[in-house]
Amino acid sequence: MSLIENLNWRYATKKMSGKIVPEEKLEIILDAIQLAPTSSGLQPFKVLVISDRELLAKIQPVAMGQSQITDCSHLLVFAAWENYTLEKIESVFNYTLSERGLPLNTMDDYKNNLWGMYGQLPEDWHANHAAKQAYIALGIGLTAAAEQKVDATPMEGFDPNALDELLNLKEKGLESSALLALGYRDAENDWLANMKKVRKPKNELFIKL
Repeated sequence: MSLIENLNWRYATKKMSGKIVPEEKLEIILDAIQLAPTSSGLQPFKVLVISDRELLAKIQPVAMGQSQITDCSHLLVFAAWENYTLEKIESVFNYTLSERGLPLNTMDDYKNNLWGMYGQLPEDWHANHAAKQAYIALGIGLTAAAEQKVDATPMEGFDPNALDELLNLKEKGLESSALLALGYRDAENDWLANMKKVRKPKNELFIKL
């Protein structure tokens, strides 16, 4: 199927069947998330891949009791950096340069200019910027899931502070940004499964200049 056909097939699944996503399909989705573009290539987030049923049951109450949390195969928690630091930026740049076989000072001017800008900005800007990068990766993950014919539900309906505490994210310098439940639709019990996909007409959505 084409990309557009896959995107027409997918929808924000409301009821999942509990069927487990094969490991090879999961890994393709994770590969796509890993390859997602981010600002300056920093990838300022981590993704928790949760399949432990006891832990999912603990997460469900802080996610408004949504059934996808416990009926999914895997729950991805996108957790963004709380802030940027020079040390974090250097760590990413040094890894990139090492992998490319380049001297570690190759990107010093870029790194210093970047930190010169970021270092003056408040931490709430840092957290918001990092979360935006996580959302780019989430979008790529949604697309990859559709290509693999795996249902996926992006979710913001949760208490981030409670989830951060449950998963000890603050200790890791992270804040939960979004959830992505992966699994398979229970079409007979999902009211949205057979509904027509509706989006704004292109002439309302796009402005061509």
